[in-house]
Amino acid sequence: MTAREIYDLALRGGGNDFQATVELLERLGEPWCLIGGLAINAYAEPVYTADADFVIVSTQLEFVCAELAGLGFTISHHFGVNAQLPGSSLIVQFTTDPRYQDFLARATPDEVLGVQCRVAALTDLFQGKLWAAADPERRPTKRAKDELDLLRIADTYPKYLPLLPPALRARL
Repeated sequence: MTAREIYDLALRGGGNDFQATVELLERLGEPWCLIGGLAINAYAEPVYTADADFVIVSTQLEFVCAELAGLGFTISHHFGVNAQLPGSSLIVQFTTDPRYQDFLARATPDEVLGVQCRVAALTDLFQGKLWAAADPERRPTKRAKDELDLLRIADTYPKYLPLLPPALRARL
């Protein structure tokens, strides 16, 4: 069974939702990239995640939401913009945090779940996870997952070990 098939089973078609989102973003012709845990799976041992996090050119967000709504996605606003197809467990998330806009210039092509997409550079993913893990507005379980993602990176790429927050590095 492929990673995509497992993902589809676990998220009730989430791989298809992911692919539809990537295809839409590619059609736009504007810079975009995958961030978050799913993007880290391109660099480290994969783990299950029920969301696909993206950065897009901020001026394109309204248009992308309209296009996704046209494909049947329900759009909501919660810590950014979320899109989800009825019956699917995958939540497609678009960050509205302006700090992530710089990630667009450094994204590189890679394959995630059998889909060619643009993935944020590893240094940017690490920085994004540092921001997320330190954000007191995030639920404790989300911050713990962000810390796990930081550890996944440092475990695979030891040069990131000294860059971990001291309390997290001490847990290693």
